[in-house]
Amino acid sequence: MTIWPRTATWTSGELHLGGLSATELAQRHGTPAYLLDRADFEARCRAWLDALPDGDVHYGGKAFLCPEVVRWLADLGLSLDVCTGGELAVAMAGGMPPERVVFHGNNKSLDELRRAVEWGVGCIVVDSFTELERLTSLGARQRVMIRVTPGVDAATHKAIATGGEDSKFGFSLSNGDALRAVRAVRDTPGLELYGLHSHIGSQLFDTQGFALAARRMADFAGSVGVTRLDLGGGLGVAYRPGDPEPPTPSDVVAVLRKEVGGLDLAVEPGRSIAGPTTVALYRVGTVKGTYVSVDGGMSDNPRPAMYGSPYTAALASRASDAPLERVDVVGKHCESGDYLVRDIPLPADLRPGDLLAVPVSGAYQRSMASNYNHVPRPPVIAVFEGTDRVIVRRETEEDLLQLYV
Repeated sequence: MTIWPRTATWTSGELHLGGLSATELAQRHGTPAYLLDRADFEARCRAWLDALPDGDVHYGGKAFLCPEVVRWLADLGLSLDVCTGGELAVAMAGGMPPERVVFHGNNKSLDELRRAVEWGVGCIVVDSFTELERLTSLGARQRVMIRVTPGVDAATHKAIATGGEDSKFGFSLSNGDALRAVRAVRDTPGLELYGLHSHIGSQLFDTQGFALAARRMADFAGSVGVTRLDLGGGLGVAYRPGDPEPPTPSDVVAVLRKEVGGLDLAVEPGRSIAGPTTVALYRVGTVKGTYVSVDGGMSDNPRPAMYGSPYTAALASRASDAPLERVDVVGKHCESGDYLVRDIPLPADLRPGDLLAVPVSGAYQRSMASNYNHVPRPPVIAVFEGTDRVIVRRETEEDLLQLYV
């Protein structure tokens, strides 16, 4: 198993991605920066399409989204899952056909719903009776799915578990709300009950949770005469050497198909596509004992501070014969919890100016990035067959100042 993008190679200790060296990319685009391997991204999309040729693959846009990625998805034949008006705007800007967009979210505003309906989204996933009232007030014709909470406690961090009974998402299956929602949609003129949706969580490796949710959803679908199930995403990825090998898309689809039979099936992979495709590149600034400070931090990767998410890092700009010593890679922010990678072995001669690469940085990093301490967010550089292209430009201090009135 490798945690680096599929075009990653090492020459004389220097990382190359998409045929370009880390040093070259840092000189051209600065650091920190996210380097996205387009060939890897597209190959992972195709793996899901191949695994589900008789169903629909909706890329989970919350993992990472920009107009250029939307164009790749549209050209490859994937659909798109969005969950806010902002993500809907990116889908529009990227040219995704509206009929291939599914609109999620647990608190969609009336304005967001109106924009989605007017644009012609393929489906709106209804998440509450309040939202159903908002949608009904528009008086529009619209296909909808009901988001069902199947009562499955996924084996993951509680912050990213979404299928248990104690969840802000969806209609509970056990207390009858899901059945009442199905009836309410069918009683509403203009609304078409297109299917049922569930999502049990994120960063999952155990397919038993997928199987249990699929079984419960299939049983419920049969009881209410629904023939389409969207069973969400959540497949995990390895972040460090030695992490468990995740199931493949084919593995997951086989588990789902066994439970749902011939029902129309859709899935929503996000992290498993975007995560492993991208390397975050940083420049070392200060080395103080066992602390290695870089020019980014919790503003461009909040996951270690939020979830305790584990990462690794590697010297990416040169070879070193120095012995390894265990260090903490920390950011530049005024927080003691501003760690990027804890307790990892790096060469003892690490010095200011060196480049460090953090793999598996493509999901929930740029999309969750902030401007804490007024630090501008890094760019996203797509590398592909010896070419590099900025697909999200670096923010500047001038960008931040423009917001002030």
